[in-house]
Amino acid sequence: MFPEEYDSVLLKDAVDAFASLPGVGRKTALRFALHLLKQPKDKVAKFGESVIRMRNEISYCPQCGMICDGENCPICSDRRRDDSVICVVESIREVLSIENTGQYHGLYHVLGGVISPMDGIGPSDLLIGKLVERASCNRTREVILALSTGTEGETTSYYIYKKLAGIDVAVSAIARGVGFGDDLEYTDELTLGKSIENRVPFNPV
Repeated sequence: MFPEEYDSVLLKDAVDAFASLPGVGRKTALRFALHLLKQPKDKVAKFGESVIRMRNEISYCPQCGMICDGENCPICSDRRRDDSVICVVESIREVLSIENTGQYHGLYHVLGGVISPMDGIGPSDLLIGKLVERASCNRTREVILALSTGTEGETTSYYIYKKLAGIDVAVSAIARGVGFGDDLEYTDELTLGKSIENRVPFNPV
């Protein structure tokens, strides 16, 4: 990337920082760094400040696990949402993807991952207990399992289904418009919207 005699440690450090982001190779990282180097200092300072403020000031909704700037996220605070339906997702990315479809108007529950023994992630590492607590409320009538359809997502869905077995709540899953092993984040909005709209009762095969 850099000639051995080139000794700009500052540029190298900036490239290393950008390259540490997911999906960013060193060539792209260098392009980002050189782009910022050409920008006015106040603009770059604002860019850096926004990232620092995001990391330091954003919190997580105590109700659903979504990010928020205040005590509760805008979705949980929106009285127009149907609070009798909870859509269970793996991460914040899936919330954003589903919201972009405009087809869902209930609440969410962000697990923070899926059960993955290979990665050392068990049920206690996820917000499953909080989900069971929310589903136990009298106003909850349906829980939609909208996890990825790979082995880990299916395992997590089945575990949640078993935990909800003693609660008077319907458990459904998104329709199979999303193929096995697909991540919801990368599913087009039309397919994802139809998969939620045409959801079916969860079938623990």
